Amino acid sequence: MNGTTTAPVGAPEGRYGRRDDREADRRLKIVGAVCGALVIGLVAWIGVSYVITNSKLNGEVVTFQVVSDSEVQAQLNVSKDSGTGGVCTIRSQAPDQSVVGQLDVPIPKAGSTFSEIVTIRTTARGTTAELLSCTPSK
Repeated sequence: MNGTTTAPVGAPEGRYGRRDDREADRRLKIVGAVCGALVIGLVAWIGVSYVITNSKLNGEVVTFQVVSDSEVQAQLNVSKDSGTGGVCTIRSQAPDQSVVGQLDVPIPKAGSTFSEIVTIRTTARGTTAELLSCTPSK
Protein backbone atom coordinates (compact mmCIF):
# COMPACT_ATOMS: atom_id res chain seq x y z
CA MET A 1 0.00 0.00 0.00
CA ASN A 2 1.29 3.34 -0.91
CA GLY A 3 -0.91 5.34 1.47
CA THR A 4 -3.53 6.50 -0.97
CA THR A 5 -7.17 6.11 -0.16
CA THR A 6 -9.89 5.46 -2.60
CA ALA A 7 -13.37 6.81 -2.37
CA PRO A 8 -16.12 4.25 -2.18
CA VAL A 9 -17.45 3.41 -5.56
CA GLY A 10 -21.08 4.51 -5.95
CA ALA A 11 -23.57 3.76 -8.62
CA PRO A 12 -22.69 5.19 -11.99
CA GLU A 13 -24.29 8.55 -12.66
CA GLY A 14 -27.62 8.21 -14.42
CA ARG A 15 -28.00 4.49 -13.89
CA TYR A 16 -30.32 4.85 -10.89
CA GLY A 17 -31.54 8.31 -11.62
CA ARG A 18 -33.49 10.47 -9.27
CA ARG A 19 -36.20 10.97 -11.82
CA ASP A 20 -37.49 7.43 -11.20
CA ASP A 21 -37.62 8.11 -7.46
CA ARG A 22 -39.57 11.31 -8.01
CA GLU A 23 -41.98 9.55 -10.34
CA ALA A 24 -42.52 6.70 -7.87
CA ASP A 25 -43.10 9.21 -5.05
CA ARG A 26 -45.60 11.10 -7.20
CA ARG A 27 -47.49 7.90 -8.04
CA LEU A 28 -47.51 6.87 -4.38
CA LYS A 29 -48.91 10.26 -3.36
CA ILE A 30 -51.65 10.03 -5.99
CA VAL A 31 -52.61 6.49 -4.92
CA GLY A 32 -52.62 7.60 -1.28
CA ALA A 33 -54.82 10.61 -2.04
CA VAL A 34 -57.30 8.50 -4.02
CA CYS A 35 -57.48 5.85 -1.27
CA GLY A 36 -57.89 8.56 1.36
CA ALA A 37 -60.73 10.17 -0.58
CA LEU A 38 -62.44 6.81 -0.98
CA VAL A 39 -62.18 6.08 2.75
CA ILE A 40 -63.56 9.52 3.64
CA GLY A 41 -66.42 9.03 1.17
CA LEU A 42 -67.23 5.59 2.59
CA VAL A 43 -67.26 6.88 6.17
CA ALA A 44 -69.51 9.78 5.17
CA TRP A 45 -71.90 7.46 3.29
CA ILE A 46 -72.14 5.08 6.26
CA GLY A 47 -72.72 7.98 8.64
CA VAL A 48 -75.47 9.54 6.54
CA SER A 49 -77.23 6.21 5.98
CA TYR A 50 -77.05 5.50 9.72
CA VAL A 51 -78.63 8.85 10.58
CA ILE A 52 -81.32 8.49 7.91
CA THR A 53 -82.32 4.94 8.88
CA ASN A 54 -82.30 5.66 12.59
CA SER A 55 -84.45 8.76 12.25
CA LYS A 56 -87.29 6.96 10.47
CA LEU A 57 -89.09 3.73 11.34
CA ASN A 58 -87.03 0.73 12.39
CA GLY A 59 -89.08 -2.40 12.83
CA GLU A 60 -88.52 -6.06 13.46
CA VAL A 61 -90.61 -9.18 13.82
CA VAL A 62 -89.51 -10.46 17.20
CA THR A 63 -91.40 -13.73 17.13
CA PHE A 64 -94.15 -15.45 15.20
CA GLN A 65 -96.46 -18.40 15.66
CA VAL A 66 -98.40 -20.43 13.11
CA VAL A 67 -101.94 -20.47 14.53
CA SER A 68 -103.68 -22.47 11.80
CA ASP A 69 -103.62 -23.20 8.06
CA SER A 70 -105.05 -19.71 7.48
CA GLU A 71 -103.38 -17.55 10.17
CA VAL A 72 -99.93 -16.60 11.41
CA GLN A 73 -99.44 -14.27 14.37
CA ALA A 74 -96.37 -12.06 14.62
CA GLN A 75 -95.08 -9.64 17.22
CA LEU A 76 -93.98 -6.42 15.55
CA ASN A 77 -91.74 -3.99 17.42
CA VAL A 78 -90.99 -0.57 15.92
CA SER A 79 -88.66 2.14 17.19
CA LYS A 80 -89.12 5.58 15.67
CA ASP A 81 -88.93 9.30 16.21
CA SER A 82 -91.87 10.71 18.14
CA GLY A 83 -94.30 12.23 15.66
CA THR A 84 -93.29 9.84 12.87
CA GLY A 85 -95.95 7.44 11.64
CA GLY A 86 -96.20 5.15 8.68
CA VAL A 87 -96.81 1.60 7.55
CA CYS A 88 -94.87 -1.64 8.10
CA THR A 89 -95.46 -4.55 5.74
CA ILE A 90 -95.18 -8.14 6.98
CA ARG A 91 -95.50 -11.25 4.82
CA SER A 92 -95.83 -14.96 5.38
CA GLN A 93 -94.49 -17.66 3.08
CA ALA A 94 -95.23 -21.33 2.55
CA PRO A 95 -92.46 -23.96 2.67
CA ASP A 96 -91.99 -23.61 -1.10
CA GLN A 97 -91.25 -19.85 -0.62
CA SER A 98 -94.51 -18.72 -2.22
CA VAL A 99 -96.19 -15.76 -0.52
CA VAL A 100 -99.38 -16.91 1.20
CA GLY A 101 -100.20 -13.75 3.15
CA GLN A 102 -99.26 -10.11 3.51
CA LEU A 103 -100.33 -7.44 5.97
CA ASP A 104 -99.81 -3.67 6.12
CA VAL A 105 -99.67 -2.51 9.74
CA PRO A 106 -100.33 1.20 10.33
CA ILE A 107 -97.87 2.77 12.76
CA PRO A 108 -99.28 5.71 14.76
CA LYS A 109 -97.38 8.99 15.05
CA ALA A 110 -97.57 9.08 18.85
CA GLY A 111 -94.68 7.77 20.95
CA SER A 112 -91.19 6.61 20.08
CA THR A 113 -91.94 2.87 20.17
CA PHE A 114 -94.74 0.67 18.91
CA SER A 115 -95.32 -2.98 19.73
CA GLU A 116 -98.25 -5.12 18.63
CA ILE A 117 -99.13 -8.74 17.97
CA VAL A 118 -100.72 -8.87 14.53
CA THR A 119 -102.53 -11.65 12.68
CA ILE A 120 -101.66 -12.32 9.06
CA ARG A 121 -104.44 -14.10 7.16
CA THR A 122 -102.99 -16.67 4.76
CA THR A 123 -104.29 -18.55 1.72
CA ALA A 124 -102.35 -21.69 2.74
CA ARG A 125 -100.30 -22.75 5.74
CA GLY A 126 -97.62 -20.14 6.33
CA THR A 127 -94.31 -21.09 7.89
CA THR A 128 -92.71 -17.64 8.22
CA ALA A 129 -93.47 -14.09 9.20
CA GLU A 130 -90.96 -11.55 7.99
CA LEU A 131 -90.82 -7.79 7.90
CA LEU A 132 -90.52 -6.52 4.35
CA SER A 133 -90.31 -2.79 5.06
CA CYS A 134 -91.35 0.10 7.24
CA THR A 135 -92.19 3.27 5.34
CA PRO A 136 -92.74 6.59 7.10
CA SER A 137 -95.78 8.61 6.09
CA LYS A 138 -95.24 11.93 4.37
